[in-house]
Amino acid sequence: MKTRAVVEGVGQYLPERIVPNTWFEEFLDTSDEWIRTRSGIERRHFAAEGETTSSMAVEAARAAIADAGCSIDDIDGILVATSTPDLTFPSVATMVQAELGMNHGFAFDVQAVCAGFIYALTNANALIVSGQAKRLLLIGAETFSRILDWEDRATCVLFGDGAGALVLGAAEGTGTSADRGILASDLRSDGRYRDMLYVDGGVSSTGTVGKVRMRGNALFRQAVEKLTSTAESALAAAGLTDDDIDWIVPHQANIRIIAGTARKLGVPMSRVIVTVQEHGNTSAASIPLALAEGVARGKIRRGDLIVTEAIGGGLAWGAVVLRW
Repeated sequence: MKTRAVVEGVGQYLPERIVPNTWFEEFLDTSDEWIRTRSGIERRHFAAEGETTSSMAVEAARAAIADAGCSIDDIDGILVATSTPDLTFPSVATMVQAELGMNHGFAFDVQAVCAGFIYALTNANALIVSGQAKRLLLIGAETFSRILDWEDRATCVLFGDGAGALVLGAAEGTGTSADRGILASDLRSDGRYRDMLYVDGGVSSTGTVGKVRMRGNALFRQAVEKLTSTAESALAAAGLTDDDIDWIVPHQANIRIIAGTARKLGVPMSRVIVTVQEHGNTSAASIPLALAEGVARGKIRRGDLIVTEAIGGGLAWGAVVLRW
């Protein structure tokens, strides 16, 4: 027998404000067609004044806990993947812990930008498999609208805000790829590429929050190759192949990256969960939001084999193979 970390519930939260591409036409030299053609994005959600990463994370967490049919008392720990915390410290996770009325266990943040949820999912799996936790609340939440340069048409049209959450619980499996739960993961990074996607501010450098900067074309060339490679590595570690995939649930950054990766993995777009047109790039929130959407749409079902992968600033990238 082998302990597996199994998804017990999913939840999501999106701010009420929906921003269509045409909104940017009022102050930028851009168009709805330009944005759609290059990214696949049609609209995104922006947080309201007073709405924060932690407040959105709390809403997604409550939805996931309700979906799992458990209570906060059943949760041993909280992991939040984010690059846009409310404060430099303390962590968003501890803020969520307090708001949910959880005065036991532990809570911490994971920062790997758009790959943050993959890194957090891998860490959560390790905590459960090692016996340090039986049930964890895992959240991806971002308010990227607060760090965008509204004069940079190459970046500000791409990002959105939101939060998604999973409840992961320990379950006994056979140790084979037929088990439900996380079967394998693959994490990678290469700091030499840090100038492809970064924020030009920070505590120990400028003392400011900074704004998002990105070399989009250079990042695109790296993304498809690295996402395909990490997905194949995770599948191999699970003893599976591309033919076993039921669904790809990718980081929702750009429809061309999503399609290019699916093509290299030999998976038709009909078996890829795509939300980028509705959400834009929500960084660490994009994968849990896409998982929640996949379940809500009746696509992802118990027993399905899912490959989820992401790449973000660092560069950091990785993939997780799990059976729903």
